[in-house]
Amino acid sequence: MKKRTLFLSGSALLVGLALAAKSIVFTVPLEPELIELSNITPDAPLTYQSGCTQFTTSTPIDRHGQLNVLVWNIYKQQKDDWKAALNSLTISSDLVLLQEASLTPELKQFVVDKSYSAELVRAFDIFDTSAGVLTLAKESAEKVCAHTAIEPWLRLPKSALLSEYPLSDKQTLMVVNIHAINFTLGTEDYKNQIEALSQEVKQHDGPLIIAGDFNSWSNDRLETLQQQVKTLDLKEVLFTPDDRMRFITGLPLDHIFYRGLEVTEAHSMKSNASDHNPLQVSFSLKTQL
Repeated sequence: MKKRTLFLSGSALLVGLALAAKSIVFTVPLEPELIELSNITPDAPLTYQSGCTQFTTSTPIDRHGQLNVLVWNIYKQQKDDWKAALNSLTISSDLVLLQEASLTPELKQFVVDKSYSAELVRAFDIFDTSAGVLTLAKESAEKVCAHTAIEPWLRLPKSALLSEYPLSDKQTLMVVNIHAINFTLGTEDYKNQIEALSQEVKQHDGPLIIAGDFNSWSNDRLETLQQQVKTLDLKEVLFTPDDRMRFITGLPLDHIFYRGLEVTEAHSMKSNASDHNPLQVSFSLKTQL
């Protein structure tokens, strides 16, 4: 009994120390927050906005009916070559969806140098550096909304950003940049996150892109994702070549789904600048009948 008591006491102490360490290292907002990075300087203080933000804009995001999109989990810029790779990958990109972006001074400088319109969902702070999904665009969005979902085990949020952009054919493009819940035993929390985002976008009847790191590493997770994709009448982009990062099950983690657009070219490529490989796709607007 004494050994059991000591074991339980020791376990409780370890849990307490882990929670204390987490509270020191991580800061989690009480509600989803946005960080607007447009027209900033690298050393400017950041401002946080809850929920959704609207902007006044009339410039289409596409270029004469063409739209180039980059999707990439950037691994918190932990690899040495991330900046060179991102510079190269974004040369012709109109829209850039990054997951696991860490808002370091170097990344802020990249946004400033590229003159991007940019919003980051502040999922959490590591010490004093915010991290989450980051959407970059050559033109400003009309509206952006932050979403978060708590990881059941780690108790840290995964994030998603919904953005709306004007198109040259007078339609509105909705874009969802998502980093899905990862560490769970079942699929309930994963399903809840995907379904909550589906509810947000199902009223949108125009072109739609949903892309990011879906952590679809099991057949059950992939089936859950495909069911939601079907309800939204989305197609999946097929890549040639397809060098997407795959789990030990052989299933890819990153996807791009779309509707109301046409794919003209799509590929993924191997990269040493992250633990995920980047995805690139070129869309064209559908001819209106």
